[in-house]
Amino acid sequence: MTNNPLIAIVTGASRGIGRATALLLAKHGYKICVNYHKNQSAALEVVTSIKHAGGQAIAIQADISDEKQVVQLFEQVDNQLGRITALVNNAGILFTQSPIEDLNAERINTVFKTNVTDTILCCREAVKRMSHQHGGSGGSIVNLSSRAAVLGSAHEYIDYAASKGAIDSFTIGLAQEVAQQCIRVNAVRPGVIDTEMHADGGEPNRVHRLKTLIPLQRYGTTDDVAAAIYWLISEQSAYSTGTFIDVSGGR
Repeated sequence: MTNNPLIAIVTGASRGIGRATALLLAKHGYKICVNYHKNQSAALEVVTSIKHAGGQAIAIQADISDEKQVVQLFEQVDNQLGRITALVNNAGILFTQSPIEDLNAERINTVFKTNVTDTILCCREAVKRMSHQHGGSGGSIVNLSSRAAVLGSAHEYIDYAASKGAIDSFTIGLAQEVAQQCIRVNAVRPGVIDTEMHADGGEPNRVHRLKTLIPLQRYGTTDDVAAAIYWLISEQSAYSTGTFIDVSGGR
C-alpha cells in the first residue's frame, strides 16, 4: 500500500467526526472524497480547507442508504481520483430520544437502513477495489460504531445502539473474510463526543449533562475520534484487524 496513491472516501464528511477525519487524512497525504447527503455548502467548505492546505479533495453527493447511489459514488471516485485505498464509514443517523414504547417500525427500519445497510454496501464496493482478486493492492476500512453498542442507550436511543451492535458484528466478520486479500477492517467506538448529532436527538447540550459521568471528566472532540480513525487507517496499525478502539474517556 505504501507505494500506491493514498485515496480515501469518508462518508458523511461535511460535519462533525467525518469532517475532522477528512481534514486529518488529507494532512497525511490522502486524496479525499468528501461524501455528503444534503449539506453541499458544508462539504465544499471541507474541500476548500483541504485545497488551501495543499491537499486534493472532491465533494460528491450521495445518499448511501440507496444502493444505486453507493455504486455511483464509488464509480465517480474511480474516475476522478482513482482506486481507493481507504474507506471511513462515518455516515449515520439517530432520532429523538425515546423509550421503546414510542418506537415504530418506520423509525427502526430507517435507522438500520442508514447505519447498517449503507456501511455494508460501501464496504462491498471498497472490497471490489481493494482486494487482490479484483486487481487491488489492499486497503484499510474503518467503521464508525459507538459506545452505545456496549452500553445500550436505555431510555434514549436503543434502536441506534442496536444498529451499532450490528456494525460491531459486521466488522469482525468482514475483517476475517478479507484478511487474505490484504484488507484490514477495524472500528472506532466514540463515546460522548461534542457534535451536532446530539441536537438531532433533541438534546443539544447532552455532552454537558453527561461529562461528569466520564472518568476523564470531559466530553470528547471530533479531533479525538479522527486521531483514532487515522491510526487504524495508517500503516502504524498494520497488524490490527477486526479490532476496536473506544474513544470514550473511560466510559
